[in-house]
Amino acid sequence: MTSAAIGAPASATVSTTETHQANDNQARKRQARFWAERTAPYKDPSVARSVGQLASTLIPLAGIITVMGLTLSVGYWLTLLLAVPAALFLARLWILQHDCGHGAFFASAKANDWVGRCLGVLTVTPYEMWRRDHAIHHATSGNLDKRGTGDIDTLTVREYLALTPFQRFRYRLYRHPLVLFGLGPTFLFLWKFRFPLGDQVRDRKAWVSVLTTNAMILVVLALFAMVFGLGPVLKVWLPVVLIAATVGIWMFYVQHQFESVYWRHEPEWDFHEAAIHGCSFYDLPRWLHWMTAYVGYHHVHHLASRVPNYRLRDCHRSIPELQAVRSISLKESLKTVRLALFDEDSRRLIGFRELQAKPA
Repeated sequence: MTSAAIGAPASATVSTTETHQANDNQARKRQARFWAERTAPYKDPSVARSVGQLASTLIPLAGIITVMGLTLSVGYWLTLLLAVPAALFLARLWILQHDCGHGAFFASAKANDWVGRCLGVLTVTPYEMWRRDHAIHHATSGNLDKRGTGDIDTLTVREYLALTPFQRFRYRLYRHPLVLFGLGPTFLFLWKFRFPLGDQVRDRKAWVSVLTTNAMILVVLALFAMVFGLGPVLKVWLPVVLIAATVGIWMFYVQHQFESVYWRHEPEWDFHEAAIHGCSFYDLPRWLHWMTAYVGYHHVHHLASRVPNYRLRDCHRSIPELQAVRSISLKESLKTVRLALFDEDSRRLIGFRELQAKPA
């Protein structure tokens, strides 16, 4: 066989591969245009509605906190009981800050940033640092080759089986509900958010964001401590922050950790597919949708992050393709805590017990 004959098939293969890649690129561009056109009518924020959301969240939060302070002399159990509704309003405030980070809450970028920074003092979340990591999360969600920034650590079955016994134990411990939703929120909001870590160490904006947020938190605490005493202030505010952090972690978890979730390696990964099939529609009771600022419509949010939270539901209802996504009820969501590993063979999340049942 001549060298020319040997070379021909290889050339044809390269040509075929390039054609497939070109077709894929064209298809993705068409898909991007399709979704951009369908979601465009919902991307304009309303100043009145955004300000109204801030007022309807901050005023009840301030009222409950005031009552909590008064109950300290009655019984701390009552104070802790009131911390639950206060935490729900604080979690809602965090989601409004999240809208600011996406430039979706106000038309003005400056208004988004300054409101986001101020809310970050109450939610103890450095605005610029968090916004940076969250943008990476949106750009890489569902991509198996770009995990690790702004998401919950999730290993594939193959990766888990390649670990040492101690490493497996550590991962199992990390994925345990008591750690993930108990110690995890405390560590994240009270410790990790207080220091730039990893790539953030070389990011000047991250340092400024963390240091200014920490300084403002200390100033606010000092002012209230001068009036009420540090002990009472911490007794009231700390449980509210920790419960709100747990609510936030839970909402983030259930929106990306369900059995049929979309995860693909880089060549197959597609942004729009990841948004529609890699994010759940958390089908909550209507009052909980309002309390969580409609972040349960997470598939719409990942598809078009510039849509304000108060227009996510309308966007979902107006586009038939968005109504065909995986919906998860409140009852069903409780079952997702057993999920821990992505099985690349079946393309679904499984629990450790299912792994033991798999044939070797």
